[in-house]
Amino acid sequence: MVRQEALGIEAELTLPAQIDARAQHPKTEGKPFLMKGDRAWTYRQFRDESVRHAHFLLQRLGACDERRPGHVAMLLENHLALLGLYGGCALFGVNTGLRGDVLAGVLNQSRARLLVVDQRFLPEVERVAERLEHLPAENILVLPGAGEEVPDERAWLSRVTAEVAPEGASLDAPDVEVTPQTNLMVIYTSGTTGLPKGINNNHFKLLATGIGVSRATEMNYDDVGYACMPLFHSNSMFVGVSPNFWVGGSVAIADRFSASGFLPDVLRYGVTGWNYVGEPVHYVLSALEKAFGGDEERIRAEVTENPRNRMRFAVGNGASPPDIDRFMRWFGLEEMYELYGSTEAAISTFRKKGDPRGSVGEVTDDAVCILGEDGNACPPAELDADARILNYAEAVGEICRKAEDTALFQGYFDNADASESKYRQGVYHSGDLGHILNRDGRRFLFFDGRTDDWIRKDGENFSAAQVGRIVQEHPDVALAAAYGVPCVVSDELVMVALQLRPGVVFDPLGFWAWCDDQCRNGAMDRKWFPDYVRLVDDFTFTQTQKILVRELKRDHFHRGRLPDAPLYWRQRGDEGYRSFSTQEFEALRESFAAAERDRLL
Repeated sequence: MVRQEALGIEAELTLPAQIDARAQHPKTEGKPFLMKGDRAWTYRQFRDESVRHAHFLLQRLGACDERRPGHVAMLLENHLALLGLYGGCALFGVNTGLRGDVLAGVLNQSRARLLVVDQRFLPEVERVAERLEHLPAENILVLPGAGEEVPDERAWLSRVTAEVAPEGASLDAPDVEVTPQTNLMVIYTSGTTGLPKGINNNHFKLLATGIGVSRATEMNYDDVGYACMPLFHSNSMFVGVSPNFWVGGSVAIADRFSASGFLPDVLRYGVTGWNYVGEPVHYVLSALEKAFGGDEERIRAEVTENPRNRMRFAVGNGASPPDIDRFMRWFGLEEMYELYGSTEAAISTFRKKGDPRGSVGEVTDDAVCILGEDGNACPPAELDADARILNYAEAVGEICRKAEDTALFQGYFDNADASESKYRQGVYHSGDLGHILNRDGRRFLFFDGRTDDWIRKDGENFSAAQVGRIVQEHPDVALAAAYGVPCVVSDELVMVALQLRPGVVFDPLGFWAWCDDQCRNGAMDRKWFPDYVRLVDDFTFTQTQKILVRELKRDHFHRGRLPDAPLYWRQRGDEGYRSFSTQEFEALRESFAAAERDRLL
């Protein structure tokens, strides 16, 4: 039994027990928990919708065992009903950007026997329907978009009403045994090779992360969160929904992130806290700058001092220090918490006021360390008078955790090899690069990007190998490699190195059009679209005949290291690639310096 001190709620650390406790508590029973547009669910309604979905799914799936597991997949944008589905079952969250073989592979690996899909994503499911091994056609249920219709036998919410009860019904919960260690939600994130991996998240983990974040941010019953990041992503569930649920707060939901819609939603719902990942912070600032002509007095009058502006904090990762400064100033925030962590949740830090600029917080777990390629610990960073690292190459290594336990990491679903690769010989390998700065006997972590095989863009991790495989399908490309490169705003951008077929001349506009078509009709997610292109005569290979990506990543688009290499790039809004000159690199370097990220170059 775990006690929520402020509300006086004491219940087992499982989602159904905690939902029931809030549905019966006098302070929360009738309080709005979820809000979207003109609709709202109280904590009691959230409980009733979760129970209604639980009955529906149990009836649809029938007897569940190892051979026929009770697994449900969602391919949805953000909806109230998505949270009802979450509250009612063990769920497999599928990235809405997956396409083709990757989508089919994830659905098959999950062994989900029921899929709920937004109508706008249905064509992608229908493209791979014949390859789905566990999903009968009648269990692919659709949520129609506004003004759209689907046959009644395929309409998700219509079937729940017809087969169980209408919305608003308050039913007894089904008699199903659940413990804190029961798997609740498998979130698919990209691995270094092959298909995305499903990360196990039991009831304890999802609730415990909510407890931790709510305490670190001093959240309370009156707080209102804003979930515009995708709910299939751990950021929204761990940092947005779960903390607000724990304190009895409210959550406003948007279908998806919109820079222009951010301020109207913040004012409309009385948002007090926002969870973010990476570039959205920059996009919000750009939208405000455009809306108010960059006039800080107008921004102060219309945003900072607006009586409807209740924002007091934001929490997430990937924002640059200058963007953090402006966001805090323009919204009048008490604090903006940069954190470090992943869905695996084996390592986490939380940056608070007074922590070193640019850090992601203090390392309080003695087991967390920075390891070099030789497996030995890296020395802490040494700084010059301008706070620049003197021993960058020696101090930067992989962020790891050496311990007999794996903290909150519960392994990958049905993938023992991947789990053993992540935690091997007593060391958890994050796949992230970082360095430690010692200050007054405390250790502070700085995030320095991904290791060679992963790319992190817009707050999502994906496989560089997968991007490389897709690009290599271009008829003019003999061999390709993809890797993450520094981004002036946050996280990374995507770069590809191409070895062209003999006699082929690179066509920048044609290659852009081909990649765009892969996003529209092929297997490429829009985030995977290459931002930089480098042409090479040949690659350097490892002893096992793998492309040595480390050297490509080290040189990235640096014109000082690649003075003569054919380099191309695209920027937001471009409809083709253009040559990347030394002058453009120097201008970009100035942007990195202004963002205090030039060390990444």
